[in-house]
Amino acid sequence: MTGSKYIKLLGLIAGVAVLNIVVFSPGFVGLSIGGGALAAASGVTLLLASAVALLYGSYVLLARQPEALPVKQVTTHEDYVEALTRYERVKPIGSDIRFALEQMERIRKKKETLMDVLNQRFEPGELSYKKFASVIREVEKLFYLNLRSLLNRLHVFDEADFASVMTQKTARYSKQLLQEKTTMYNDFLSFLKYSLDNNEEILLKLDKLLLEISRLDSFEPGDIENMPCMQEIDSLIKQTKYYKQ
Repeated sequence: MTGSKYIKLLGLIAGVAVLNIVVFSPGFVGLSIGGGALAAASGVTLLLASAVALLYGSYVLLARQPEALPVKQVTTHEDYVEALTRYERVKPIGSDIRFALEQMERIRKKKETLMDVLNQRFEPGELSYKKFASVIREVEKLFYLNLRSLLNRLHVFDEADFASVMTQKTARYSKQLLQEKTTMYNDFLSFLKYSLDNNEEILLKLDKLLLEISRLDSFEPGDIENMPCMQEIDSLIKQTKYYKQ
């Protein structure tokens, strides 16, 4: 459960508790279940309503899946986390999804560290700062482009069909169709691994970039293009120039 859901749940519990305190406290309304028939009925009704509100609110926040954003509307880091988390409990791919979420947290931290280092070593108006910052942004775009492409495929993934096909425990399909479906799902799993490998390579290149920047005592802006890691990153960006989502 995300932090925002914890806060909402705690807010719901606190609100219900405050309402009951106000209603039943002698210093406020002073409603008593042990009083007259009307007071008793009102008190029991309030307690039942409070219990229903807590149960339903907990279900909405903890159990019910939120409406999924269309992939084209997934733009922020938080959007990607929410979109991927929906597939975390899908058994065939759950471990891969958790690894993708871990990668997302790592790239967020690496970007923060890189920008902190740049701010310590350069002024935002310097050419060196702008070159490094531009490359970091481009690499980050590639990272999320991999995730967007992955989400497009996850959106049409059928867990039940996958299980029946991959275990060969279905008589619904002909042998030829079963083989075609098996190939399709194997291709899907291969693409999932490929996307995660690509993003792991991006994370590695950011590590190398951070290391190279930290090692440099002084250099001219023209030397940036000759840095080994910058050349690797430039090659990666060019390779994916015509990448289709």
